[in-house]
Amino acid sequence: MQKEIVNLLKKEQKFSDETIEEIKDVNLNDFAEIVKEIGKQDTDYIKSSEISKDLNTKYIGKNLYVFKEVISTNTLAKFLSMNDVENGTVIISEKQTQAKGRSGKHWASPLGGVWLSIILNPNVDHSKLPLITLATGVAVAKTLENIGVENPEIKWPNDIMINGKKVCGILTEAVAKFNTIENVIIGVGIDANLDIEQFPEELQSGTTTLKKELGRDGNENLLIKTFLEEFEKISEQFSHEGYEDILKEWRKRSYSIGKIVEVREPFNTYYDAYVLGISKEGALVVEKIDGTLEKVISGECIIKN
Repeated sequence: MQKEIVNLLKKEQKFSDETIEEIKDVNLNDFAEIVKEIGKQDTDYIKSSEISKDLNTKYIGKNLYVFKEVISTNTLAKFLSMNDVENGTVIISEKQTQAKGRSGKHWASPLGGVWLSIILNPNVDHSKLPLITLATGVAVAKTLENIGVENPEIKWPNDIMINGKKVCGILTEAVAKFNTIENVIIGVGIDANLDIEQFPEELQSGTTTLKKELGRDGNENLLIKTFLEEFEKISEQFSHEGYEDILKEWRKRSYSIGKIVEVREPFNTYYDAYVLGISKEGALVVEKIDGTLEKVISGECIIKN
């Protein structure tokens, strides 16, 4: 986190190289207000004024910080979550230089995508965190439906698919203190106005973009606004313990159910299985080759042809 904040201050020319060296051992929280000021400056493509205009939410996105370039919006969101920001604050960046997905995988984030993080205080225990990821997936899928995408699907636990290719990823991280969740950071990356060639070659075959699927560029600000409205609707459901309704919407859009997958759990436990459904806790329910049932709580599921 220190590297992220120091790089941001340096890039925005808030401090000279000499001053940067002097402040490396200072409490970075002392610079929170400067970081917030940077997030309120004008940017080239993502416009907070356009997102905020007629935004139909009570708290999600009412406080916006937009940056031209950061290492990771999730990292910046963690920093700001510890420095007096409101529930529902959103951090957006036009580019990310070193963003990470689940399991530390690199997340390509060039100009033209939608890269944002939401700071949420859901007042839940750790057991509900998987459901927050699933709920966010439903919000993204509904957003894509609203802008004309046909049949977006959700691949457990955190990918949104169009025609079998990934268009969005979600990364949920808890900010905890003394075993108590203080905030949840929900990172969302949508491949919006991008060409496939902008991605690393090894990612191109399994990736798609909204530009490719819709055959046109879209309005990134409108996309963000629509998503924030959909996210608040499902966040309200979550806060009122409407978990089954959320899971019902997830199941309707599931890309995983009914497929043969290779389950990759932590500590190198790999096995093939058939996906039966999703549990009320958000775990993937699978049937192994020997007929036994398993609940996959964390890990990855690779669809097998």
